[in-house]
Amino acid sequence: ELMESFTRVFVDSVSNSFYPVPQEAIGVGSAFEGWSPHEQDVVYRVLVPLNPPPGHAFHLELNSAGQMAARTFCVRVELVCTCKREQLGEKLLCFLHHSQEELWRKQKPSLLETLCTGSYLDVEKTSHWFYQLVRCSWLHLPQSYSWHLVFQPCSRSCQFRLSKGKKSLMVEMLFGVRHGDSDIYVVSQPTEAQKSGSSIFVSRQPAKADFIPSTAWPETYAVAEAKFFRHVARQAPCESLHLKCLQVFTCILRGTGFSSSTWKTVVMHVLTTVPLSRWRRREFARRLWDIMAYLRRCLQLKRLEHFVLGNERLPEEISLPPAMRTVEPLNLFEHLARDPAAHREAMRAY
Repeated sequence: ELMESFTRVFVDSVSNSFYPVPQEAIGVGSAFEGWSPHEQDVVYRVLVPLNPPPGHAFHLELNSAGQMAARTFCVRVELVCTCKREQLGEKLLCFLHHSQEELWRKQKPSLLETLCTGSYLDVEKTSHWFYQLVRCSWLHLPQSYSWHLVFQPCSRSCQFRLSKGKKSLMVEMLFGVRHGDSDIYVVSQPTEAQKSGSSIFVSRQPAKADFIPSTAWPETYAVAEAKFFRHVARQAPCESLHLKCLQVFTCILRGTGFSSSTWKTVVMHVLTTVPLSRWRRREFARRLWDIMAYLRRCLQLKRLEHFVLGNERLPEEISLPPAMRTVEPLNLFEHLARDPAAHREAMRAY
């Protein structure tokens, strides 16, 4: 309800400008998927897709080579001709074919002049604009009469805490740009799984500086994964059983060395290999053993495949860019294959 209210006000706020156009928010991550491992510290993450304003187009350009699951992109902003729209009666001057003087006198500045660095959409400038948009919009929401909002500092997203009496909610609003018509996005900040990584069993090599340029947008699969969990909920005889399994491993076995994203990946794979008709409450213990057996096999083979990239078992309703369905599945345990000491430590932890 809160995000629907925000979206309505957002659209009105940017209607007479050339700022990005916020779309309907999408809930992502463990809180919306129903398996948050730390009930006392739940963060509700929502992704707000941004569409280009009139007279502009977004083009995603690969910014970093290497592993597909760690790719970042630049969002190049291009001015496009709007002369035909002007001929149809719209009060919109063409940024390409009207004089700079006329544009300066009659029309607000283009996105290139406000939130871009060079020709690329700047995350930090966009984040500051988005924060101001949320702050101003809050006063126009019905929720503002009964809830108290306090912003948290962040340079690449908009974070705030809502409180009403003893109730309290932590919200993180990410913003991003969609890959065509797919369920893959580039976002302002690495999502939950990307932050936690696949495991603490890593090589003893010195860590590189964790610096992301302000024009770099990390790629995320969070929307596709959330869509998969909704698909399972519709098919499974008891929709919460698989989530309870996931909570067992992410909460009770916390600190064993395997990250929540590892457990999530394993459970998603088991959900596509064990028929959903077998996920009944009376089979809870058996499914826990299936998950443990799958993890053991992955550790022995030193191979845990990415759930989205190259997965032929992915439901058809999850839309991917064509190249992603045919790629070689990414190995999330590649570091264990490279580092025998890390592999021995992982086997001991198992």
